[in-house]
Parts: sequence; structure tokens; C-alpha cells
Amino acid sequence: MLKPGFWDSPESKHFLQERSIITRQKEVVEDLEERQEELWLLLEMAQEEDDESTLKEVKRDLKKLEHDIKRAELQRLLSGEHDASNAIVTIHPGAGGTEAQDWADMLLRMYLRWSERQGFDVRMLDLMPGEEAGIKSATFLVKGQFAYGYLKSEAGVHRLVRISPFDASGRRHTSFASVFVVPELDESIDVHIDEKDLRIDTYRASGAGGQHVNKTSSAVRITHLPTGIVVQCQNERSQHKNKAIAMKILKARLYEQEQEKRDQEKQRLHDEKKDIGWGSQIRSYVMHPYQMVKDHRTRIETGKVNDVMDGDLDMFIEASLEQGADSRLAHASSS
Repeated sequence: MLKPGFWDSPESKHFLQERSIITRQKEVVEDLEERQEELWLLLEMAQEEDDESTLKEVKRDLKKLEHDIKRAELQRLLSGEHDASNAIVTIHPGAGGTEAQDWADMLLRMYLRWSERQGFDVRMLDLMPGEEAGIKSATFLVKGQFAYGYLKSEAGVHRLVRISPFDASGRRHTSFASVFVVPELDESIDVHIDEKDLRIDTYRASGAGGQHVNKTSSAVRITHLPTGIVVQCQNERSQHKNKAIAMKILKARLYEQEQEKRDQEKQRLHDEKKDIGWGSQIRSYVMHPYQMVKDHRTRIETGKVNDVMDGDLDMFIEASLEQGADSRLAHASSS
């Protein structure tokens, strides 16, 4: 820090980010301690005065405090290099046409509702509507501290079993959709991309029902030829802005892929992603003949399917974080 030019270097940004996180965690702990002391005093007063209404208030506030303490404890498990970063989430339907596209749209709504519950901001980067219903793909940015840390465990294939609303015979269908999650990289991280390795296509951005939202080819699709990774953005009116956002997503995808190559124990993104179909799912959502959501990695399950689809994902995310912490501890003990 005392070196000349340190505060103008990329390293200073990492230092400031780390200091900001530590400061925030310290403030959270101090706030929790203060709230606990206030509730303890309020409880003693209510008991002395036999004040039933105040006791109910204390009980309600204690439940909220318990929830916030648990959340603070979970954040301590988020020690990955980019866990504190914003998250870029991409959803693709598997094979199955309208049925799979509708399932992808349901997942999109689920994650948007979860983000809203967490108080995170969401910016839609790319949305390709399906021809009849659902979506062909969606990419969005979740902005908030530890957004990536929480969402990274959602990467993989998600399976739905239900009576199809698109089947006149009322038969049961199984659909698949894949979810990719990468951190939004800061500008200090350099990912080299050779221009000759890119195929850049432009097209007209389209809205619901295939209607053009503008008359110019402002939407951008970039294919990284060596890896086959495809990213796209169409939500900005400017082709230049759409290209810049698509390049940012591509850099994040390539960086994450390179990180996986360096550490084979990490099962993220492409390591977790197999074919979007049978036997590769990380979680199943069953709506018929019974109701259950089951995570196949942590074995956590619930019958409250509607709550999950409304964004109640905390039980799955928390279990994944705890499983990851246990795995790291076991690995450290054996080394």
C-alpha cells in the first residue's frame, strides 16, 4: 500500500473491495448485537408489567432477528474469490419446444422473485420470447453483495414433471432447462480474447410475439469459436452497447471456464452441465402425480412447490453452501 502508484493500480481495487466487505460484516454483527440487547430489555419490561401485546411484538422481532443472524452466518461461508460479486444468470430450455420454453420462463420468474425477496436489483440483458409461449433464452444481471455467492449453486439442469397445459390429452410431460451462473468481472481482471476467434452476428431485436422493437439490427450475438460458447444481448437500443454487454458476459464465461480447468474439484457451469436431459438434473420439480421439489446434490426436499416457484429458494441455497463448507473442511483435513 505504501508503494508509489498503488492506489492507481488494479490491486488497490481488490483491497478496497475486501475492506468494504469486512467493514460491512462488522456493521452487521454490531447491529445484530444491538438489536439483541434491545429485545432482551424489552422482554424483561414486558414480563414485569405482564404486557401481552409487547410480548407478541418481542416474539415477532426475535423471529426476524433469528433469520438475520442465520443470514449473517451464511455469508461467512461465502469465501470464494468472486462470491461478493454481482451474478450473470442465463437460462436455456432443453429439447421439447413450447413445453421446455414454458419451463424456462417459469424458472426465470422464480429467480426474479428470489432476487426481489433478497432486495437485489435485476437488469435484463437479453430475452428471446418463444414463438407460442415461454422463452428461448434469457440472460439477466443480479446486482447485490454476494449475489454470485448465493446463486452459483443454481447452475445446472433443472427438471419439471407436470400435466402439460399444452397437451390436449392431459398427459404428463417431463421438461428440462439449464441455468448458467457466472460472476460479473471487474475491469481489473484481464481475459484475453482474440478477435479472429469470434463470430459476431447482428439481428433485429424482437419482443413478445416476434414483433420488432426497433427497425435496425441492434441485437448482437457473439460466438467464441474455440469453445462454442454463445452469448447475446438485445435489450439496449444501441448495437455498440449490446456488443459491449455481450463481450462482458463472454469474458465472464471464459474466465469461469478457465478457473474450472485450474481446479478440477470445482463443479461449476460446464463441469456440472451435461446434456439438458435425463440423468443430468441437479433438481427436480414434480407437480404430478404428487408435489415435491428435490435437490439431488444435498437431498433437501419440500412439498411446497408453489412457494419454491414463487422464489423461496433459501433452503436449497443454504444447504448447498453448508455442503460446500463441509467439503472444503474435509479436504483440508485430509491434505
